[in-house]
Amino acid sequence: MSLTSLYILFPLILTIGFGSSSEEHDALPLNYLQVRPGSSSFKIALFADLHFGESAWSDWGPLQDVNSIKVMSVVLDQETPADFVVYLGDVITANNIAIGNASLYWEEAISPTRARGIPWASVFGNHDDAPFEWPLEWFSATGIPHTRCTLPNSSVSGEEECSFRGTRRIELMENEIKQNNLSYSINGPKDLWPSISNFVLQVSSSQDPDSAVALLYFLDSGGGSYPEVISSSQAEWFNRKSQELNPSSSVPEMIFWHIPSKAYKKVAPKLGIHKPCVGSINKEDVATQEAEMGIMKLLVKRPSVKAVFVGHNHGLDWCCPYEKLWLCFARHTGYGGYGNWARGARILEITQQPFSLKSWIRMEDGQLHSEVVLSS
Repeated sequence: MSLTSLYILFPLILTIGFGSSSEEHDALPLNYLQVRPGSSSFKIALFADLHFGESAWSDWGPLQDVNSIKVMSVVLDQETPADFVVYLGDVITANNIAIGNASLYWEEAISPTRARGIPWASVFGNHDDAPFEWPLEWFSATGIPHTRCTLPNSSVSGEEECSFRGTRRIELMENEIKQNNLSYSINGPKDLWPSISNFVLQVSSSQDPDSAVALLYFLDSGGGSYPEVISSSQAEWFNRKSQELNPSSSVPEMIFWHIPSKAYKKVAPKLGIHKPCVGSINKEDVATQEAEMGIMKLLVKRPSVKAVFVGHNHGLDWCCPYEKLWLCFARHTGYGGYGNWARGARILEITQQPFSLKSWIRMEDGQLHSEVVLSS
């Protein structure tokens, strides 16, 4: 679906999301996904660093969004049936988006998943609500062409139809939840800062929705309007929720956020990727959060935590062991953002009886590589 089509269809979308507002978060029962009847496994695709809306005023920008849709479509068609999708941050490049409602680009980014009827959840990256940056070329002799800011069917051009304040995290999340009945994203508890994309989902047995196969925790690692950090408040929230939901650590847990913690730098491969690490590209240094405020200490103490999954670094796709868990990068999925490495997506497969967690990378050309077992 094109961005123009989204402008036309946006007022007609009337579905209500499964997510909750921050005020309702603590009162609602735990949202759950379920292994399909007759299946023994649950498959998740991670889409990282799509960067929709980047350079939207050029010929190149819209084309890269089309190419990103093709990558996601190939992955979802090759991995059929995919049970769930995680949008792992930097869904859009807000610092390049001159319109007031960046959710229009967000809706375009989730369109391949929605079109296939696959549920999903989102966490934020450092670009999703970054402040708008005026392109230098806009100050050339030709000025700003109407197509850069004017909404379709509008008779007004220039700044009157533009909003350069950006779209806040809370607006992006509320719009996703409100407009999509397949979204499992949640605004997070109102007393948590930052609160927006911090939530937990349960993957339930195919036989019994009350029987947990795994718990999926989502955390906002900041950036954009926040410092690039998982705060001590978020760490305390994770500790409280994990003790409440999984006091005996008997249910396997997986963690998702965007910007790698400093622990990733400790285990990063030197030069090539060698065992016990598994992956195919190691082309840059790990760009970590600004500080470590306790989340990793909590994770390594829980034997139920199997792996952490992040995006952010486009030139890294490895998984490496750290203490008794694994630290994994997704694969750069979008044509937006820096780097020309081939695009793809990390796939997770949870098997319920006995539990196992396997992962691999599915590329845009359909090839599969970097298989690894993360449950040992």
